[in-house]
Amino acid sequence: MRAMYYEAFGATPDIRNVPDPTPSPGGVVVKVEATGLCRSDWHGWMGHDPDIKLPHVPGHELAGVIVALGSAVRHFRQGQRVTVPFVAGCGHCAECRSGNQQVCEAQFQPGFTHWGSFAEFVAIDHADHNLVELPEAIDFCTAASLGCRFATSFRAVVDQGRTTGGEWVAVHGCGGVGLSAIQIAAALGAMPVAIDIAEDKLDFAREIGAVATVNARQTPDVVGAIRDITTGGAHVSIDALGSPTTCFNSIACLRRRGRHVQVGLMLAENAEPKIPMARVIAHELEIYGSHGMQAWRYDAMLQMIAVGRLAPGRLIGRHIRLDEAVPALVGLDRSTDIGISVITRF
Repeated sequence: MRAMYYEAFGATPDIRNVPDPTPSPGGVVVKVEATGLCRSDWHGWMGHDPDIKLPHVPGHELAGVIVALGSAVRHFRQGQRVTVPFVAGCGHCAECRSGNQQVCEAQFQPGFTHWGSFAEFVAIDHADHNLVELPEAIDFCTAASLGCRFATSFRAVVDQGRTTGGEWVAVHGCGGVGLSAIQIAAALGAMPVAIDIAEDKLDFAREIGAVATVNARQTPDVVGAIRDITTGGAHVSIDALGSPTTCFNSIACLRRRGRHVQVGLMLAENAEPKIPMARVIAHELEIYGSHGMQAWRYDAMLQMIAVGRLAPGRLIGRHIRLDEAVPALVGLDRSTDIGISVITRF
């Protein structure tokens, strides 16, 4: 099969032929019809993820068709249209048994712990516990865009943030995760405030549900601006970027007893950011991490898409070829694109 492949972190990947995968007893092989590019892929390529062993094929946001089954798979069949969360559970540990596969003690992550979906085929282990059957009404490209950023944002806003109608939700960073969070918060009847340094992203954030915006490049006091807009601070604040500044601002802009949700990865030199702990204590703030979403929770998200309350397809920018994904991956840290790029031609 053709795949994007690299043998050293930070070295430009190439497209080459590699052996087709075979399913484990409990796994499947999926013919990849669409797979999204994500900043997490860039972090992996840079060597920021200790789970990646070289050589490697990246890619973790995928949708496709099952073409091979392991002998122990019971709930899926060849020809089914499927997607999968970027964090897949083993199905047997305490966290999986409690329904929290997103923090599985022995998690499987295509594109990180195993070869990923920037390829014609990808092997997915523990299929019965992790695959999500796609409704016919959802196309592969839209389904691939759900895999990391949209599903992650759904859980961050709905489950971790416990967002309800009428609440103020500050979203720091209007990339794929942030824009997804804004759309989801607006669909719940909340009032999202978008924070970014790019006016075109802030304009688009308004189009998909933000009721106010803050340009962090032009605003000397971002926290103060948010507190003014929200008349005292956000009920929920999400760091969708993952930087010391956005993390600090997200916590500092909360009203008393507000909830901060950290979604943006904090890796390498940003792994231990400064936070306003005195405010956390005095105002009884809640701080949550959010790491993907379980397969069993996809139903709620898919139902909202089916009835038109959510439109993840609006966040898709370019459809690209596998070979075009090489410069796109390498340049993700400098990308100014509003919509996400999805590989649809292999």
